[in-house]
Amino acid sequence: MPLKKNDAAPDFSLPSTSGGTFTLSKELNEKPAILYFYPKDFTPGCTKEACSFRDEFAAFRDLEVKVLGISRDNIETHQRFRKEHNLPFHLLSDRSGEVAKKYKALIPVVKLPRRVTYLIGADRKILAVYEDMFGAENHIRRMIREID
Repeated sequence: MPLKKNDAAPDFSLPSTSGGTFTLSKELNEKPAILYFYPKDFTPGCTKEACSFRDEFAAFRDLEVKVLGISRDNIETHQRFRKEHNLPFHLLSDRSGEVAKKYKALIPVVKLPRRVTYLIGADRKILAVYEDMFGAENHIRRMIREID
């Protein structure tokens, strides 16, 4: 089970495709963010999910909502994935799986992130959660509804 609405979002720092380190507590800057955990770059479901966030990115940008994808892939793989699919948002590398574990988004036996999306408020409280391992395209729809 993922974290729940109104839970505090755990702070973390991870390498980003921006070239730096993303730290949740420093980067929210009084704006909400969407963190979506996904299993692996270049797989069909994960590609569909990333591209759906890309295709609807204007809705989030207009509302100043930061979008970030998190998986256990390394930064080099994330850079290729981001470039190949023209993603307008950054991806974070959780190589150890510790952040996915904090967010209760890690599949225990295989140690891959589950497909879980969080909307986090500027106060670092979770405003919405959506989990659906097989309905990748539903994550973006749910987050748009939550923001509106």
